[in-house]
Amino acid sequence: MTAEPAERLTDIGPPHYERFLPPVVKANYGKWVSHEILQPGVLVHTAESGDKIYSIRAATARLISVPKIRQFCDIADKYCDGHIRWTSRNNVEFLTTKKENVEPIKQAVEALGHPVGGTGNSITNIVHTQGWVHCHSAATDASGIVKAVMDELMDEFTNMRLPGKLRIALACCLNMCGAVHCSDIAILGIHRRPPTIDHDRLRKMCEIPNTVAACPTAAVRPVTIDGNPSVEVIEEQCMFCANCFTVCPSMPLNDPEYDGVSIWVGGKVSNARHEPTFSKLAVPYIPNNPPRWPEVVSAVKNLVTIWTDNARPYERMGEWIERIGWPRFFEMAGIDFQKEHIDDFKHAVTTYKTSAHLRF
Repeated sequence: MTAEPAERLTDIGPPHYERFLPPVVKANYGKWVSHEILQPGVLVHTAESGDKIYSIRAATARLISVPKIRQFCDIADKYCDGHIRWTSRNNVEFLTTKKENVEPIKQAVEALGHPVGGTGNSITNIVHTQGWVHCHSAATDASGIVKAVMDELMDEFTNMRLPGKLRIALACCLNMCGAVHCSDIAILGIHRRPPTIDHDRLRKMCEIPNTVAACPTAAVRPVTIDGNPSVEVIEEQCMFCANCFTVCPSMPLNDPEYDGVSIWVGGKVSNARHEPTFSKLAVPYIPNNPPRWPEVVSAVKNLVTIWTDNARPYERMGEWIERIGWPRFFEMAGIDFQKEHIDDFKHAVTTYKTSAHLRF
């Protein structure tokens, strides 16, 4: 790929990433041979040339203020020649070529209230969606639950004593903007009632053909109500995705009484030891109980504890469950089998080869 000119002629598209690489990364691009975790949250990468770069990883919230970003940038300017990055799981990383800067960076970040960790056999920062802060289809909050869960599990972020990696994710509805479909433990907001319809407002605000077309399962049908065009929802076909509400504000899906949280387990995207797997349902429903969601926190901590106490070294949660069997897992976790656990997906992935793992 040709490097981008120093001066852009247009503002179309993002700037080339090469402009933002630290010099040592740019000089050794594609030539890194090894990495080592020196302590929780601190890594060193070594290149063929012998060059080294140290990264110090600290947890941050998904939504942070401008003053907080400026505080991070001040640390980067002082110790890292201004080089700083954020990971896909909302961790901030400081990059330096000087080993003597590692401890000062760590102390400066922790002085701001941000723990250093999330590497190796630990709980990484929880990736999550918008929640009630911004999303119009959220069945639960994101930032609030993540804060409550991590407050309880923070010791497992700053240490590396777990059997293996543990990825936790949260999505505030089944559209799953987060990585809940492939995480060791997934917290998923769920709606349990179809949209309510304000027929009087609908005919004034919404385009009925677009509203009908927005439904992926054909649950929304055109009807006539009191001589006026409107729509109805076939509840058996509704998957609670809020697509109809997206194009028609008179069909709200949120319901404070019936919305809640489900917990899924056993997913991963790694190819190590076992092919990637999807998460499977563990806890069908937990009611929303803000601001600290104690039932959700207790359920997640219970899953972490039984996995930690029983898994073999480097065994991910899904691999452990498959080894002991799902009935035994349900018994150990204290989860009652319910009708929601029956997998009636029409195109069950067990009948298709979906990975690159080939066996002969």
